[in-house]
Amino acid sequence: MIISFGLSAALTRAATAVLRATAPGGREPWRRENYAGRGVELYAGPAAALATAVGVARIRPAAGVAVAVAGVCGAYDDFAGAGDPRRGFRAHLSALRDGQVTSGAVKLLGISAAGLLAGALMKERAVDKVLAGVVIAGAAHAVNLVDVRPGRAAGAALALGLPGLLRKGPGAQMAATAMGAAGAVLPDDLAERAMIGDAGAHALGAALGAAVVAGSGRAGLVAHAAAVVAVAVHGERVSALAGGGTGEGAATS
Repeated sequence: MIISFGLSAALTRAATAVLRATAPGGREPWRRENYAGRGVELYAGPAAALATAVGVARIRPAAGVAVAVAGVCGAYDDFAGAGDPRRGFRAHLSALRDGQVTSGAVKLLGISAAGLLAGALMKERAVDKVLAGVVIAGAAHAVNLVDVRPGRAAGAALALGLPGLLRKGPGAQMAATAMGAAGAVLPDDLAERAMIGDAGAHALGAALGAAVVAGSGRAGLVAHAAAVVAVAVHGERVSALAGGGTGEGAATS
């Protein structure tokens, strides 16, 4: 577990440094204003997603793919959907019914599909496969929902990962991987120099969900699936009442 934590943290820091130095597409797209109007950078999110996906794939390839897809879909929404005021599942699905494919819809459908695929490959029985997919995709969404202030999502990943360390085997290793990436970005996030956006939050959440799947039987899967569904329903209600989005800045939907 220590090795998984350390490797993930080191890769996150290294990837952040590379992205900051190269700034693919120019520096402006990597800048945002947070809730307080302070300028922050987005490099940490994709870096954390990359490190988490690589670390998880080393343990369970199917789970690593789900984490990578969650990170890519989140990054797409961070950049393509930065100016979109629509928030919540209902708004994006309504747009989809009208023939408009929003970045939020791409994220929702992509992460859901990846979670279900990973769950199908990680479990043997049909019911467990579906429950596992719900847990992975739901956990990705749940961590993103708390990304409303500096350090919330990374801090939540650290807190939610702690129980996973008590499990033996792949589940503990995947939890440590997510925690390593979260710990690496937390100082800059708390200092309001960076934000992890959807890319980082969704990837960390998917990794934590995969850790639960790897270390749980059916009873555990049912309990966690119910929890993430309840969080999603609550988040949808809050989003509807607020008339706005979750997210520390304009990078979340």
